[in-house]
Amino acid sequence: MDQIYIGVDVAKAWLDIYHPARGAKRIENTPASVRSVARAAAREGSWVIFEASGGYDRVLRNGLEAAQASFSRVNPRQARDFARAMGVIGKTDRVDARMLATFGQKLQPPQTPPVSPTRQALLAQITRRRQLVEMRKQEVTRLQQTTDCDSRSDIRSLILILERRIEKVETRIAETIRSSPDLAETDRRLQSVPGVGTIVAATLIAELPEIGTTDRRKIAALAGLAPIARDSGQRNGRRVNGGGRATVRTALYLAALHASRHSATFRAFRQKLQEAGKPVKAALTATARKLLSVLNSMVADGTYFREVQPT
Repeated sequence: MDQIYIGVDVAKAWLDIYHPARGAKRIENTPASVRSVARAAAREGSWVIFEASGGYDRVLRNGLEAAQASFSRVNPRQARDFARAMGVIGKTDRVDARMLATFGQKLQPPQTPPVSPTRQALLAQITRRRQLVEMRKQEVTRLQQTTDCDSRSDIRSLILILERRIEKVETRIAETIRSSPDLAETDRRLQSVPGVGTIVAATLIAELPEIGTTDRRKIAALAGLAPIARDSGQRNGRRVNGGGRATVRTALYLAALHASRHSATFRAFRQKLQEAGKPVKAALTATARKLLSVLNSMVADGTYFREVQPT
């Protein structure tokens, strides 16, 4: 029997669902409505395909996990590129749902692994910290641009409030990781690498749960650190990095910057690339990719970091 793929387009208030045998329908994006659909999908053995949608897909994902239904949460850009390749130019919720069903049938993406409640809580806290840090950055910029004394005083007070909020969230992040023996052990392994601190480790644990479960090429692609070829005919184009999870890529880039200063292994690796003529940014990106490969192997093998003396 052929696998049935159901496409679901997620919006804030509703879900558009396309079943290849039953057609399209729209339901409310609420736990009660999703529960019924998820149970039906589990009974039928169908596979649900939907895009990651900035949190609006959380109700659907929770319902599918609770019903033990098979599903894939796919990258929106990958789904859109597939639609263009299929010649679909228009974009409506129902068209998107049908295209996601076709996406599943043609490409058969892997099942999205379940997320534990602890990891969900950690992800929410990491996201909130990132939001607060961005707000603080905006206020610091405003402080630099403002000369009015009253306005400057108000901005300083708000920066102080934001800094206290960030500290509270960071405390909750640490407590959440400590509450899980598995996450705490992974955190210790990751932080054994110079340059990988509390927030970088927590970001990898929360936003890259595949770390330690796949090979170095796949993990690099998930983080957006895999070089993409731009060759055509006899022309060899410059490799670029793209796609993947931007927040993870940024965290690894900053970690690589610190690692290349404080670790002999990564300092020698970066220096070798720059001495060979690599631009600084390209060398740092390659260092971030090597760092991720090392972290991935450590988690997979259950080991801690050991410096490799340059030869």
